[in-house]
Amino acid sequence: MHFLDPREVIAFPGGDNSSDTIISNVHLNKTTLDFWNYTLYSNGTMSNGTDWCLLTFAPHQPAAVLENGTFVNVTWCWTPAKPIEARAGIGVGFSVLFGVALICNLLGLTKHGKMYLPAEKRFYPIGRRWQWYWGSFACGAALIALLTGIDVDRYWLPELPVILTSFFWYLMQIGSMALVWEAVRHWGSWMERQFIDPDPFALRQDDRRSKTEFYLPLVAYLWLWLSFFLTIPRNWDLIKLQRFPEQTRDVAIPAATDGRFKAAPFCLFITWCITMFSLWHSIKHYRARERSVFHRTLGFFSYTPWRFLLILPISFAIPLYMEMVAWKFDWSPLNINGNNIAIYVGGYVPTLLIVLIQSVFAYFNPNEDKELLRQRRVRGRALNEEMGIVPKPGWWSRLNSEGLPGESMRDIIARNVAEVGGRKPRTQNMERINTEGPVASPVAPGHFTVSREAPSVYTGRSDARLHENTTEPVSGMMDGPIPSQPPPPYEERGRPPTAAVNGSPAADRSISVDTENTLTNPPQQIRSMLDL
Repeated sequence: MHFLDPREVIAFPGGDNSSDTIISNVHLNKTTLDFWNYTLYSNGTMSNGTDWCLLTFAPHQPAAVLENGTFVNVTWCWTPAKPIEARAGIGVGFSVLFGVALICNLLGLTKHGKMYLPAEKRFYPIGRRWQWYWGSFACGAALIALLTGIDVDRYWLPELPVILTSFFWYLMQIGSMALVWEAVRHWGSWMERQFIDPDPFALRQDDRRSKTEFYLPLVAYLWLWLSFFLTIPRNWDLIKLQRFPEQTRDVAIPAATDGRFKAAPFCLFITWCITMFSLWHSIKHYRARERSVFHRTLGFFSYTPWRFLLILPISFAIPLYMEMVAWKFDWSPLNINGNNIAIYVGGYVPTLLIVLIQSVFAYFNPNEDKELLRQRRVRGRALNEEMGIVPKPGWWSRLNSEGLPGESMRDIIARNVAEVGGRKPRTQNMERINTEGPVASPVAPGHFTVSREAPSVYTGRSDARLHENTTEPVSGMMDGPIPSQPPPPYEERGRPPTAAVNGSPAADRSISVDTENTLTNPPQQIRSMLDL
């Protein structure tokens, strides 16, 4: 095989005869092994130049070899045959810490990602959640890298585990830098949101500030993706070729320290610089401006949140360590025999601290929507004090409610109508409402329900029947019966002057004194407004 050096080839041990060999106290047919071109190596393996590679030491030695070249009870070289060593043990401890950090990060996402105000076009809800998404991504990549790193120590020959742990370690580094960038970017967006909440037109949307905030994320993610394409898409099979010192020196070290691995940390460093510029830009436009250079520098550190004063220096260690391991393979996580202190302190501690610091400050900081509502209440109280408006206490609505206990809606409407006419409900009537319960309504409650039912549709030709069918549903709510036919029209407009004298129906009526005076007396002459 290409990963086995010919200088490590050893001869088969002698057996009972020339066609017999003894490997780990097991007799094998040497003639069959020579026919199938099997070779024994000093690292405890045996192979025939193909993908077949098996262990030859106890208790993993083969039990027998068949004539077709296959073995009985064979254990392959890429098997976790070693016990857990220091690297795997430390990795288990770090995986527990990253699991706790992942839970805390999800709690922060739940608290700060929840919305209590309608979404705005300028401030999308996903903008505040990106930092927590990247935090979850970094924790997930770290967990995979640490758990697969356990088998880096246990595999007899390096194989897939060292590739997986290296692959996800680089993804974790990129996710950590994206987390820091999104935290700083969103803080600036939060400052802008508080700045324009009292006055939406306080800031222009076509000035240099707005254009900078539009293009800055695009530039930052451009460098992040450049770092991704320089590290992730590559031939990772060369990293696992660390099965003996010569192979590590000639194959693995040049692959782990090539130009792409050396250029990727520079891209992350550019992203870190863009993050610092974004912080300075937000402080410049949304905080109080100082005049002198000294006071501006002092104000930059005083206005920077404590969270950023901690995570920004820690995040600077990420590209710094990546550049160091691209030049010195002994400190690299890609090395199966690397320095454990350098691997975990420089490779995993920065990401762990960043996620934990984010989670701690997320626990103490309020939700942004709730904080915005609190600020609006404070401004509302200040405006009310300036205008002399005193808010009513909570007991005001209970003592001045519209309805009384035991009143129905009909009784409330009747009392309101009486009060509009200038009369107030009598005392004995109100006492009766309070003592005897609701007053019986002259209209049965069921009539309103019946009146809402859809009337039957009449399809005949009789006009009288059509009129009766139309007015029947509301006849129960009227004061009297509805006539079946409309009244006859008047033949002349107005009353004839001799209607009461010529035997008209008006003559049969009993005329009161007021009516007689109204008909016989001349019209009253109004001289002033006092006569009304």
